[in-house]
Amino acid sequence: MADIVIRKDRRAGRLTFNRPQALNALSHDMALAIDAALQEWRDDPEVALVLIDAAGERAFCSGGDIAAVYRTGLAGDHRVGRDFFRDEYRMNARIKEYPKPVVALMQGFVMGGGVGVGGHASHRIVGDTTQIAMPECGIGLIPDVGGSWLLGHAPGRVGEYLGLTGARMGPGDAIFAGFADAYIPEAEWPALIERLAESGDVAAIQGRPRPEAPLEGRDLAAFGTVSVAEIMAALEAAGDEAALKPLRRNSPLSMAATLALVRAARGDAHLRDSLARELRFTARATAQSDFLEGVRAQIIDKDRNPQWSADAGPAHVAAMLAPLGEDEIEWEDGK
Repeated sequence: MADIVIRKDRRAGRLTFNRPQALNALSHDMALAIDAALQEWRDDPEVALVLIDAAGERAFCSGGDIAAVYRTGLAGDHRVGRDFFRDEYRMNARIKEYPKPVVALMQGFVMGGGVGVGGHASHRIVGDTTQIAMPECGIGLIPDVGGSWLLGHAPGRVGEYLGLTGARMGPGDAIFAGFADAYIPEAEWPALIERLAESGDVAAIQGRPRPEAPLEGRDLAAFGTVSVAEIMAALEAAGDEAALKPLRRNSPLSMAATLALVRAARGDAHLRDSLARELRFTARATAQSDFLEGVRAQIIDKDRNPQWSADAGPAHVAAMLAPLGEDEIEWEDGK
């Protein structure tokens, strides 16, 4: 079976993640296939909307399949990672800018690359099992795939908190933070898909009252301070061990860069601006960050004991986010 099932179903273009055994992790080939389907359907009069869902109950998409990026980076080939991230980001932007409605039904784990697909859809539906997160600081990366854009536009200091800690959001928090639009019980999704495919009309989406959002009542003032060190000091003074625990565990360079990315994204006029900035870090990640060690510890060896060594000082953070010259992302329309 294909890793992603692509077909037309009455008035809908349908994209279904189909790697449930791998929690529907997004490979480079899958990202290219999504992008190609969206281009094909853009001017197809038979397609009124695009539906994105996933096989299995555990995950919509748990993140990017970065095994190849790890292996080639370890061998000194950094181009594979650059190409994967660049193509993925172009696909993320296409979803955001698509001229037809894009409906994403996001159950279970929605992390990293999954947020890059579902989080930029025009109609983002969550259910009771939904768990959305950007946990990249735990593997030495940064919230990419437009994650910095979503985090930068979250209310208050929610973006800094979610980006640095990698905390998971249930359906209520996801809607509150701007990562989702509507809560509908998952038992009703098959009937909703039928209505959408038959009618091609997003008026069929009738969200229920938003579930409780614990984030809404949290005091996140500490995450408004200038640096990661100051955030940690403020959390220590407040005795907030729950927030401190992931900050003590995550890559210092990744957290410093994430803080800069989230705050820069607040001034971006378009998602493309945030994606271009994210690529500056990820294109350099296999050579100049903690990424390879983070993947080794969390995914390959699974000892959960990364030995972070990358320079997290301001000069290196600035270097990681500096323009890429000829490797800057290029958009096909030239804009």
